[in-house]
Amino acid sequence: MRDQPLPRALIILVGIAGAVVALFGLREVSSIIGPVVLALVLVIAVAPVRSWLAAKKAPAWLQVAVPFLIVVMVLLAMVGILTISIMQLTSLLPSYTEQFQQLLAEAQKQAASYGLSNDVLSRALRAFDPGALLGVAQTLLGSLVGALTGLFLIVVLLLAMCLDAPVTAKILAAGMRNRGQLVTALAMFAHKTRRYLIVSTIFGLLNAVLDVIALSILDVPLPLLWGVLALITNYIPNVGFVIGLLPPAMLALLDGGVKTMVLVIIAYVVINVVTQSFILPKFLGDAVGLSTTMTFMSLLLWTFVLGPLGAILAIPLSLLARALLIDSDPSAKWAAALVSGKLPQDG
Repeated sequence: MRDQPLPRALIILVGIAGAVVALFGLREVSSIIGPVVLALVLVIAVAPVRSWLAAKKAPAWLQVAVPFLIVVMVLLAMVGILTISIMQLTSLLPSYTEQFQQLLAEAQKQAASYGLSNDVLSRALRAFDPGALLGVAQTLLGSLVGALTGLFLIVVLLLAMCLDAPVTAKILAAGMRNRGQLVTALAMFAHKTRRYLIVSTIFGLLNAVLDVIALSILDVPLPLLWGVLALITNYIPNVGFVIGLLPPAMLALLDGGVKTMVLVIIAYVVINVVTQSFILPKFLGDAVGLSTTMTFMSLLLWTFVLGPLGAILAIPLSLLARALLIDSDPSAKWAAALVSGKLPQDG
């Protein structure tokens, strides 16, 4: 008796069920998976440094130490800047209690002048606690302590992956004979991820510097903190710009009024449009290989699975999933075209 092919609907349902189980499983161990993926992405980012040292016949220990130290120094610098800035924010926020109350009172007057109910604003004004802003800042500090704990795990993973990188490269090269398609897909994943990170970092730094200059000119407090925030949110697709804009805009409103807030928004929008919409696409090109819809869905999916770190790693994680599930399968060209938004090339 001939084997009956499985119905396509059954295959799809089983695939969806397997994906759901896998994603919820990853979510349960997100505190481990997140640092592991971040360490992997950082090792991929500095891989050209190791390759350059290997080409120069540098000692093996130097090929491990230099990339490792580069990443650790960058991480420590960012954590140091965030720590100092958030401590300053903690002491600064309570001084804006009076300004916040004035804004609510003015909003009440405006609502009354248009005949609108101001019950909601009245309740907000009565419920406002001068220590609330301090509580928010303390929560940020608590989150930072948690990040420092995770940073130790990331550094340990970085060291382990840097030590294994030379051997891993040789194993992948040897695997070309039997698993050529998979090895090629993984190599393409590393290439696309590295290009995405390098170009995004360069333009993120450019954005951050311009934002800091604009905020300094407008006398918005803690411009360095908001510059680092702009750099970090630059890695979050689609909504990162808005996340990086809201805190300095709100602080500008409290410190300098509506006019200053509007100027901050205009400065951010102009800087973002020029760099991200006009210049960045010419350098990044098709490096990501994901359509706009897939990029946004990746953001939602990986944020659900891994939390805030998943939002930052959404693109690399999606590229890894594409390499393992699509690019490694020669018969899945249609799927590659679907997620990239480009028609497959013949031949």
